[in-house]
Amino acid sequence: MGTSLPQKEANLFKLIVKSYETKQYKKGLKAADSILKKFPEHGETLSMKGLTLNCMDRKSEAYELVRQGLKNDLKSHVCWHVYGLLYRSDREYREAIKCYRNALRIDPDNIEILRDLSLLQAQMRDLTGFVETRQQLLTLKPNHRMNWIGFAVSQHLNSNPSKAIDILEAYEGTLEDDYPPENERCEHGEMLLYKISLMEECGFLERALEELYKKEPKILDRLDYKEQEVSLLVKLGRLEEGAKLYTLLLSMNPDNYSCYEGLQKCAGLYRADGQYSSDEIVQLISLYGSLAEQFAWSSAVKRIPLDFLQGDKLREAAINYIRPLLTKGVPSLFSDLSPLYDHPGKADILEQLFLELEHSIGTTKGYPGREEKEPPSTLMWTLFLLAQHYDRRGQFDVALSKIDEAIKHTPTVIDLYLVKSRILKHAGDLAAAAALADEARCMDLADRYINSECVKRMLQADQVSLAEKTAVLFTKDGDQHNNLHDMQCMWYELASGESYFRQGDLGRALKKFLAVEKHYADITEDQFDFHSYCLRKMTLRAYVEMLKFQDRLHSYPYFHKAAAGAIRCYLKLFDSPSKSATEEDDEMSKLLPSQKKKLRQKQRKAEARAKKEAEVKIEESSSTSVSKSGKKPVKPVDPDPHGEKLLQVEDPLSEATKYLKLLQRNSPNSLETHILSFEVNMRKRKTLLAFQAVKQLLRLDAESPDTHRCLLRFFHEVSSMAVPATDSEKLIWTVLEAERPEISPLHEKSLLEANESFLDKHKDSLMHRAAAAEMLYLLEPSNKGKAVTLIEDSSSNLVQRNGVLGTVGKWKLKDSIAVHKLLSSVLVDLDAASRWKVRCAEYFPYSTYFEGSRSSAVPNSSYNKISSNPENGVNHPVAGIGMDSLAPNGKLEAFKDLSI
Repeated sequence: MGTSLPQKEANLFKLIVKSYETKQYKKGLKAADSILKKFPEHGETLSMKGLTLNCMDRKSEAYELVRQGLKNDLKSHVCWHVYGLLYRSDREYREAIKCYRNALRIDPDNIEILRDLSLLQAQMRDLTGFVETRQQLLTLKPNHRMNWIGFAVSQHLNSNPSKAIDILEAYEGTLEDDYPPENERCEHGEMLLYKISLMEECGFLERALEELYKKEPKILDRLDYKEQEVSLLVKLGRLEEGAKLYTLLLSMNPDNYSCYEGLQKCAGLYRADGQYSSDEIVQLISLYGSLAEQFAWSSAVKRIPLDFLQGDKLREAAINYIRPLLTKGVPSLFSDLSPLYDHPGKADILEQLFLELEHSIGTTKGYPGREEKEPPSTLMWTLFLLAQHYDRRGQFDVALSKIDEAIKHTPTVIDLYLVKSRILKHAGDLAAAAALADEARCMDLADRYINSECVKRMLQADQVSLAEKTAVLFTKDGDQHNNLHDMQCMWYELASGESYFRQGDLGRALKKFLAVEKHYADITEDQFDFHSYCLRKMTLRAYVEMLKFQDRLHSYPYFHKAAAGAIRCYLKLFDSPSKSATEEDDEMSKLLPSQKKKLRQKQRKAEARAKKEAEVKIEESSSTSVSKSGKKPVKPVDPDPHGEKLLQVEDPLSEATKYLKLLQRNSPNSLETHILSFEVNMRKRKTLLAFQAVKQLLRLDAESPDTHRCLLRFFHEVSSMAVPATDSEKLIWTVLEAERPEISPLHEKSLLEANESFLDKHKDSLMHRAAAAEMLYLLEPSNKGKAVTLIEDSSSNLVQRNGVLGTVGKWKLKDSIAVHKLLSSVLVDLDAASRWKVRCAEYFPYSTYFEGSRSSAVPNSSYNKISSNPENGVNHPVAGIGMDSLAPNGKLEAFKDLSI
């Protein structure tokens, strides 16, 4: 460094480097300017000055200086290294790697450049290059522990764990017998456990167990040691020893479900599908009976048997499990029991049990067969449990009566209002649900969870402005909406985006969905610092797990929802594009001069108002947040707060394709992924890609109504295409001709016959009938009346359940709304849509969309509220809940009249 400089300037150059490393940027700049006064063309000094300016957020100057420095000294490894660091700071990792490689051509043995290159290769998953760089680092500095570990990890990540084991054993051979010293015992133990886990991964189980026992004194983490030991014992078939060790682990944590699962495996009594024979159930009862005697205080040992028990034994175990929790008042009891509702017949047993408990407590003040009196709260929690039970089974009338009874019993319990809000949401009255959630929020203004639940209900009811005001009550002062973004509050952004999309505000919807995508990009970037940290701290197993997690990061539900939402926005934008500037000019030219003048004045005033509001917001945020040095940090202003620029894309489908590729790579087993692929590619006229999407849908679920729609739409579109003229069109035609006989729903059938066959197979399903009707209208528009009749003939049989108060319908509200929209907008039969609405209003009496008799959309209902948006409601208060209850401080006066 500092080549071809006199001694004084060479020392100043070292000062620049030191100032950069210690973040004394002004001092570094001063030293750089001193050198450049005498040597204005010195490339390395120019580069270091540019790197220093980059840290001071002067990026344009930084790039200019670094490029100038590189131009002046192309053969300097320092200039290339600095250029790479500049690219790395802007997350341009591929460009940074190119710069590092150029630097290494000049100075192949530079440790710093090799280390920086290895970090980027790990980040970009260039695993072959990562192995080569780590090997070179080890060759240059074999006495450094981190180089041995880094080389071993690189081999492991490159799918060569056996080589990684050899490297770690070679490293251990360089150590003395009394290693490690006291202050390094923890790190060394982690390295040993990592090596044993590699042996297990390679299948060297006997060798791994022998190594584990041999190195036991050097492993400090006793819990991880025992978990590794029991894993190896079970895989080796030494089940008795494994069972003893699992029992020992349970004595340390008796609520560890994985240990109970391991015990079942050791006893040969574990089934992944949960289906057990009668003999196996008897053995399981004996196993958990003995465990219950050993771990009487464990909750898990009482809960797990409910999954495999049946009949009277289930009833007996359930009552023993539920009674203490009802007495104690555990609000999460129903969430704990809810998986049992997926087992046939268990929901009916639980219902009879709940009703008996309610009757006994209500009449005798105690549990059935017991003389002890229960506290009054037990009845309230039993009603609370019953309300959630009936909500789960779709019996909203009974659920609401039970929760109202509980509220009347104890009107100060916040959980009751939240559950009532949830029941109303499921019943279809989103506006009343939001108002009830807000009432619950006002009862405890310091509870962030209740605040978040309230915001979620408001967004579901499309009360976005009210939801924003409520959400920011728990953010820092200043630019509060940016705080929500900085906190990566993805559930809020997704719910806001979906609400804006329902309201037709595509710009704001896109902005919210793309914000979630940005969070995932940030999470991916956040792993960079761990590539060196984890090797230094020896948290190797956690590091490898973190890298695997990062590789599947985009398969998580929040990203899927955000990407799918963005694609739908772009599809809608393509179908109904916003007006271009030329179209607006054409409209302006048709106006009178006086009208043009008024319109321009109005536009100027709106722009000035928006500019002033932005300036005020900056001043407020900067005045409230002052740093320790007394300087006001300047926050970047959002130049497009309403997402208007996002709508001005030239090709919405190409933007949609970017997110579609991510979904196809990370969520290939989701129907929604391939439905969106079909929609995008049909609009792009990419016939084979659309057909590929159809084949994926058939693979995943050939009987789905959406699969049926896509299949018939595709071949109907293909049949209406012009005769192929070019070679590529002929090739596409040949492929489709060859593939069609292979598709079972269309085998030797016309499209109409395939539609009839689909209808016959699923005539009892509303959504399948709707799909068949839609396709009938598409194939033969003259049969519109028959298509409408297909839908209207759907039966909504009400099912009477054993011991249930009332009946349960088999139609879902969401499906019925979709059918109404189909009748009104696709089949365009307003009379049929009106008849369907009347029919569904009776079927879903709480739905505001269908204006049911008990919904808040009806003036004389119990939730009297006028709604301007019938599907999702607006922010009018429920009867009995005044507007002042929606204020941040709540309606505290209302609590004065409460009597307990």
